[in-house]
Amino acid sequence: MMGALIATFLTATVEWVEAYTIVLAVALSIGWPRALGAAGVALLFLAVLTTAGSLILTMIHDLAILQFVIGVFLTLFGVRWLGKAIARGAGLKKLHDEDAAFAGLRARADIHEARAAWWIAFNGMLLEGLEVWLIVVALGVQTHHTLAAGSAAIAALLVVCAAGALARKPLARVPENTIKFVVGSGILSFGTFWILASLGYDWPLGDAALPVLFAFYGLGGLGLIRLYSTKTLKLGTV
Repeated sequence: MMGALIATFLTATVEWVEAYTIVLAVALSIGWPRALGAAGVALLFLAVLTTAGSLILTMIHDLAILQFVIGVFLTLFGVRWLGKAIARGAGLKKLHDEDAAFAGLRARADIHEARAAWWIAFNGMLLEGLEVWLIVVALGVQTHHTLAAGSAAIAALLVVCAAGALARKPLARVPENTIKFVVGSGILSFGTFWILASLGYDWPLGDAALPVLFAFYGLGGLGLIRLYSTKTLKLGTV
């Protein structure tokens, strides 16, 4: 359970940091009340989605099917995050820059129009929050601790809000790529574990296999970063 809560908290932290950048940019144009109102509506929508998604998944009474469905979702999510982290770590893709994202938003012409800016804040919070929703529902339902997973996501939101209130600027110092690498490895471990378990594989170590899988994906990812970094350097010197 603790691993699932940590993964949820870290995932939510990254997404809320990116959402904060969007809300901050909008708030400087149309004011904090409207920007926070748009973000609040998006969070309410996400809360409804979380409740609905949890109820739908709990209607699947066959444990094997439930494990398989959730395992596939988590595997796809983990591969996406870990793949991006590896590419950025190896220099194949630029690191995500909150300052640059903020500057790009502030340069948009429509951000100074009240209705358009409201939708920018709403869509930004909603789209960033959808990945949080996926993790909360998937890990929460599978571990039978949806409320705890939701609380971890809310805790991350409060931490980001507090940091944003103190900084009053984009939270560019948050090591997003490192967090994505760790979370990607962890989520991929959960996904792999549950997919194979749903197909009848009996893990010799039981739940203790999860740290082993995490180490496997983490070390493998670091190896790929080193491999592709070396190739990039060689190409750069040619």
